[in-house]
Amino acid sequence: MTVYEPLKSAALALLKVPPEPEDPFGQRGTLRVFRASPAFWRYRLLGWGIGHAGAVALALVLVVASHGGAHAAKSGAAVHGILLGLEVLGLVVLAVEMAISYAALRLDFEMRWYKVTDRSLRIREGVWIVREQTMTFANVQNVSLSQGPLERLFGFANLEVRSAGGGGHAAQAQEHGAPGLDMHRAVFRGLDDAATIRDLVMARVREARDGGLGDPDDAEEAGPPAPPSAAGRPALLASIREEAAALRRAAEGLGA
Repeated sequence: MTVYEPLKSAALALLKVPPEPEDPFGQRGTLRVFRASPAFWRYRLLGWGIGHAGAVALALVLVVASHGGAHAAKSGAAVHGILLGLEVLGLVVLAVEMAISYAALRLDFEMRWYKVTDRSLRIREGVWIVREQTMTFANVQNVSLSQGPLERLFGFANLEVRSAGGGGHAAQAQEHGAPGLDMHRAVFRGLDDAATIRDLVMARVREARDGGLGDPDDAEEAGPPAPPSAAGRPALLASIREEAAALRRAAEGLGA
């Protein structure tokens, strides 16, 4: 076992992040679990490496410059010792920051979960700030793939699923401390089999619509049914009169 695994367990326990999200609702046996691609990890790691390579280069330039300035000024041993101590402290801080940021990047990659059943999907990502979304297929309006030049180079893509908008879910996002989270936009990031997952999601959407399955929350948000229009009122009144007449005849027959 590497040193990373105990640190990972300790970090998840400290931040109270469950190792895996609960399954979304759906029929037993229909659950499919997907994870981010290793190509997505290499892409993120490259960005991390480029950023920290610049920080290391800058730190080395400052070290060389400080030594050059100290020799030029023929500083005493005390000043030289202070500069050396500051340089060592700066390099230690940089090394600690690199270790922590690397661990956070790896945890962010490993804790991405994409779950799909016959009725709904659930996406969870993040460690410090955990973002979890659940979306029913009956409410999905659009499914699309996106892939930029670097994503094509690394061999992965993103799948975006959108549902109907509404104020209720936006307020719920505010309550959960995620004001920037669009509750009607779910993104499967870093997929190497994005086309396969897209076809699966679209098939689930068709099945949900054909089966007349929907989200119970939508019925609550919709409110009571609208009254009939003026054009439809005569037909409705005629139907009511016919029903009343039939009931009256049935009552007369029972009395006879």
